[in-house]
Amino acid sequence: MKMSILIEREFYNMKKKLGFMMLAIVFVLLAACGKGTDSNEKEEMPAILEVKLEVPEHVQVDENVDLKAVVTQGDEDVADADEVEFEVWEEGKKDDSVMIAAKNNQDGTYEAETTFDHDGAFTVQVHVTARGMHNMPKQAVTVGEGAAEENHDHGEHEHGDHAEGFSMHFMIPENVNKGEETDLVVHIQDNQEPMKEANVRYEIWKEGNESHQWLDAKEESAGEYSSRFTFEETGSYHIKIHVENNEGLHEHEEHPLEVKE
Repeated sequence: MKMSILIEREFYNMKKKLGFMMLAIVFVLLAACGKGTDSNEKEEMPAILEVKLEVPEHVQVDENVDLKAVVTQGDEDVADADEVEFEVWEEGKKDDSVMIAAKNNQDGTYEAETTFDHDGAFTVQVHVTARGMHNMPKQAVTVGEGAAEENHDHGEHEHGDHAEGFSMHFMIPENVNKGEETDLVVHIQDNQEPMKEANVRYEIWKEGNESHQWLDAKEESAGEYSSRFTFEETGSYHIKIHVENNEGLHEHEEHPLEVKE
């Protein structure tokens, strides 16, 4: 009888110990899964898209000028950018800027070439869209003797120019048709960093019509602001982008747009 009781007690103790061991194993596995999730979340955060613009600061009139952008993400060369374009404009004349498509060298570098046909102060800006991100550094270029003295005395910056360090790039829609919803997207940077939490609005009007419509843009990702608009009539339109923030910034830029049948 005593032997039977001892055996039962020993069996009970073994079951109890086994239960504790199994419970401990479950806790260890849960903790490991939690750590694995945190690790995966950290791994999923992409590195910033870095763009190094290589353009000479001083060139001569009619000289062939090489434009180069080196695009990286972390330690990786980005050879699969969706779009790379160089924008070139003369001081005070950004509305007349020229866009130059870049050649992809398939090694993270993108190149183009241009010339300047007269002395002046110019700006070269590269627009890079890759892997869901956008970056657009710029470089001042002096051509020949530079700008005439009177061109430097503007007081406030002219339309098309912006405050130092500020830049925006409007993704001009292509093949806009009457009655179809159109995406309006602008990328905004301050000192080559995405400008976050800005107040961005689109002002839209048809040429010859005094009625203006306003759209609030939503920040879809850091520095990218978008909205949608349906043009009810064909014709020539104007889109003016207004950017403000809590630090007193107020910048704007206007673009023409043709709407077809």
